[in-house]
Amino acid sequence: MGDINTCLKRTFTIFNIIFAIVGGLIIFLAVLAQVLTSVHGAENLENRMSSLILMYVVGAITMVIAILGAYGAHKEKRGPLIAFLVCMVIGSLIMLRVGIMTAFARPRLEPVLEDTFRRFLPLDEANDEIQEMTNALQSQMHCCGLFSYEDWRNNIPDSCLCEQQEYGDKCETVNYYTQKILLQTRKTVYSTPCFPILMHYVLLIVDVMLGIVFTLAALAILGLGLSSLMIHQLRHPNRSPVVLGIPAVFTPQPPKYQELQNPPSYPGY
Repeated sequence: MGDINTCLKRTFTIFNIIFAIVGGLIIFLAVLAQVLTSVHGAENLENRMSSLILMYVVGAITMVIAILGAYGAHKEKRGPLIAFLVCMVIGSLIMLRVGIMTAFARPRLEPVLEDTFRRFLPLDEANDEIQEMTNALQSQMHCCGLFSYEDWRNNIPDSCLCEQQEYGDKCETVNYYTQKILLQTRKTVYSTPCFPILMHYVLLIVDVMLGIVFTLAALAILGLGLSSLMIHQLRHPNRSPVVLGIPAVFTPQPPKYQELQNPPSYPGY
């Protein structure tokens, strides 16, 4: 006991507390997502069950690793610290790989999604699920059509209608012919299509995910370094203490002996 530098041990303990809080937040978000999705019925819940299980597993593993590291530092045991070090190495490699792959895939995301959404056109001939999704987007985001109001051809739904007095510049008046009778009709609809707005939020979510992934990777690398220093101090307890890779500064010691000289003698004394 007492082989690990006290400052290093406290830093490592604070790191593991933060790590455990992150794991708890992941589990909390999984519980919240399960509660919110349960209102849509058992069928939709089953479709999301795999992602919920993944969140539970990641949160639980994060908390277990944090507890393992804190226990190893408190008891100054090499076994738990070595296991923590291995987990940090694996975690940092996984986070870096996921982050780099996501960063390279981000520029190609918009063309792929645009090609996918264009397959739904025209919207008035799409299936009921696609139409319900588009109507929900139009009502919440105040937009019309995926790429233009013309996506609906001559069947513009009420979710596209825009109140001129309330939204002003977001509205535009269009002329089209009704489907049943060839009669020209005018409607005031939202001028902005839904796909650019949807793409903005998708890219925002991807950027947030990239920030989280690279932050976790940085934390894993920091944990790797701290645990490596602690294991080094446990293996070489008699060596000089090392704090965060910087050798401790030694204070100069007084000389072991000092030469003594006889005082000079003067004549007449």
